[in-house]
Amino acid sequence: MRLIIKYLQGIFDGKFEYSLLQELVEAGQYKRAPVGTYLIRPGEYIRSVPIIVSGSVKIMRSDQEGREALLYYLGGVDTCAMSLTCCLSRKQSEITAVVEEETEMIVIPVEKIDAWMCQYTSWKQFIFQTYQKRFDDLLSTIDEVMFHKLDERLLAYIQKKVTSCQCSELAITHEEIAHELATSREVISRLLKQLEKIGQIKLMRNKIALVG
Repeated sequence: MRLIIKYLQGIFDGKFEYSLLQELVEAGQYKRAPVGTYLIRPGEYIRSVPIIVSGSVKIMRSDQEGREALLYYLGGVDTCAMSLTCCLSRKQSEITAVVEEETEMIVIPVEKIDAWMCQYTSWKQFIFQTYQKRFDDLLSTIDEVMFHKLDERLLAYIQKKVTSCQCSELAITHEEIAHELATSREVISRLLKQLEKIGQIKLMRNKIALVG
């Protein structure tokens, strides 16, 4: 157990005290999820919450017609505020969480999430910081929708994806981008060509690279 705790100390960068890390090892379940795995679907009751150790998970919200829009990404040492809210209030999920890159996680049962809030100040701070980060993410998304043109949102979306995957090229189709930005493939294809023309990106078959 000591080796595992030492490993977690490195991951959480000293945020959690030793006793909390012990409980994480005892109560948490380590999981590895391949690309495309659905962690949460709308309508499901959430009885546990994942803490992402490595990888990337995208959080989507759908409307009544089934159209989905991207809200934000989860990366390393991160968790989902919406999942926490649904989990603690025993509400059905209103989001979709799907693995974007192969992901390692520690899954925490709901009763521990609640108990640790009272028991460990470091855990409470972690949860509050998670809510603040997600609030900032949502404000950023609202700003992009309300105050930026679609071509600006598209470029910002590509930049976020590149940062999230820490790669230079995105393996993604125009259809997938359109789905996440809640628009049509034709519009996305046209805007991508415009961005390539002005030297912002380089288009390849089912791949996009940022320039500069």
